[in-house]
Amino acid sequence: MLHAAYLMALFPLAGFVVLVLAGRRLGDPWAGWVGTAAVSASFVVACLSLGSLWGEPATARHFVENYYTWIAVGHLQVHVGVLVDPLSMTMCMFVTGVSALIHLYSIGYMRRDSEFSKFFIYMNLFVFSMVVLVLSDNLLVTFVGWEGVGVCSYFLIAYWHERPTAASAGKKAFVYNRIGDAGFLIAMFLIFSKLKTLDMVTIFAHRASLGPDATTAAVLLLLLAATGKSAQIPLFNWLPDAMEGPTPVSALIHAATMVTAGVYLLCRMNPLLANSPDAMWVIAVIGGVTAFVAATIATSQQDIKKVLAFSTVSQIGYMTLAAGTGAYVAAIFLMVAHAFYKALLFLGAGSVIHGLHDEQDIKRMGGLARVLPWTYATFLVAWLAIAGIPPLSGFWAKGDVLDNAFRKSPALWALGVLTAVLTAYYMTRLFVVTFRGEARWATQRGGSHEPPHECPWVMRLPLVVLAVLAFAGGILGLPWVHRAGLGSWLGPVFGPALYDAREGAGLQVVLAVVDALAAVIGLGVAAWAWRAEVDRPTLEPQFLQRVWYWDDAYDALVGRPGQALARVASVVVESRIIDGAVNGVAEAVRASAAGVRRLQTGYVRNYALGITLGLAAVVAFVVSRVWWS
Repeated sequence: MLHAAYLMALFPLAGFVVLVLAGRRLGDPWAGWVGTAAVSASFVVACLSLGSLWGEPATARHFVENYYTWIAVGHLQVHVGVLVDPLSMTMCMFVTGVSALIHLYSIGYMRRDSEFSKFFIYMNLFVFSMVVLVLSDNLLVTFVGWEGVGVCSYFLIAYWHERPTAASAGKKAFVYNRIGDAGFLIAMFLIFSKLKTLDMVTIFAHRASLGPDATTAAVLLLLLAATGKSAQIPLFNWLPDAMEGPTPVSALIHAATMVTAGVYLLCRMNPLLANSPDAMWVIAVIGGVTAFVAATIATSQQDIKKVLAFSTVSQIGYMTLAAGTGAYVAAIFLMVAHAFYKALLFLGAGSVIHGLHDEQDIKRMGGLARVLPWTYATFLVAWLAIAGIPPLSGFWAKGDVLDNAFRKSPALWALGVLTAVLTAYYMTRLFVVTFRGEARWATQRGGSHEPPHECPWVMRLPLVVLAVLAFAGGILGLPWVHRAGLGSWLGPVFGPALYDAREGAGLQVVLAVVDALAAVIGLGVAAWAWRAEVDRPTLEPQFLQRVWYWDDAYDALVGRPGQALARVASVVVESRIIDGAVNGVAEAVRASAAGVRRLQTGYVRNYALGITLGLAAVVAFVVSRVWWS
């Protein structure tokens, strides 16, 4: 079955082609069912490929197959093929599985949308691009998938492009990601200049030839790429604005595709990271600080999707912290668990928005537990999972990251624990204000607001499946994560580059208790603070509502100077210098032509006089030469 691994990418691509050709004729809901079937088929292939790979000995779980040569110019030999190993298969399993559930949910959520088939065209192309990114064995082909998810995110974030905010959000995401992409490109140029190859296996085998300086530069450039795609400091600002797209898009971007790509890239390039301890410290610090900053911002947001967006930034920060400490298994463990509960959170939020007729302000919700029982029950599971309450998946996955960070850096561990308290706090605030208390939606819009309604079965089924996975997903890697389960499965991929803290049993218990206490403290404080009052300005400072003034700073340092420079370029450089030079030449030609034109009178007598005078001048000149000679 491993020889047919390419089908994981081919099925979503086939769905994309079918929907491009016949999507409008299929219409609502059949276009959605075609898109869902294509991604579901990809998930089936992933399951079969996983079974085949699982049957191989641990040391032989590495399958590479090249299908054709794309570029062959000198040393640049780029083959289109697949790299199937435990890491790529783990990614493919949750990418295709969670994406299939999101597609199914979208059939109900996007019902009656005027561009129903176009939505699923973009969604299928998105999944295809992500699978290409994950399966590729060559950095250039990986970059093709990398760019594919970037352009699809632009299409989907700006899907409702008639809204100025959606169009602006799409452009913002596009620009921020292009900055990160420049880092990826320069890293590839640097690696190729040193090793004359972009093949990952060859790069890893000859990584010592890069030298320490080039290795550090390449890793930092890859980090820049990851900060763009995975929304880390300093390029995290685009992700909250991406909530302008339909809610299933948010779920797909946050849980199954785009924002996980940066962490995957760092984990995939782990042999290079292991050769640059200084760069790894930078990665760890960026991840830890991002996790904390985003968590503080999430405590004061009122838009239900923006709370979840900053939550994603924070959770990806945890994964980046794990990659920076060499705890790659912990990073992937959290990535898988996060895919389950974050997809559930966004789809649950979508059910709330759908039930409240597009309302997204949590201050206008409340009391939804009684009228949205399925959404309430499944959202409760996701809330407890991300908050880190044992024994749900988030407790084990986040705890694994913190355990590994403890031995590497107690300071980063402490920052991670503080972030865990904030995570439990802001998620409890979101849950309590949205589902508990009085029904504030009943008094909105002059009392004419229609009562909320539960979502249809096509939306409920994904919620239930994801709730089960969010609850039990921790079984993948429990406390023995580095000795069995996910640890033994992924261990051969990372080999000696994998950092294993190997704490004693007593220390493991202490750290686990601290993790649980952090979750309980955050949960308890939020439940007490928000149990009866939703307007608490002292707990929602303007500083946090405005995202630490991050966008304001970029506007002051980059946006406004850029606008001023553009005005100077337009008014002075283009209008006066460039256009002035061009227009000046034209004016000189016109003036000279006007002067010369006076010689062309059209009268024969004038021309005869000119000829006579000219002849006389010639005769005079000749006579003078003869005379003087």
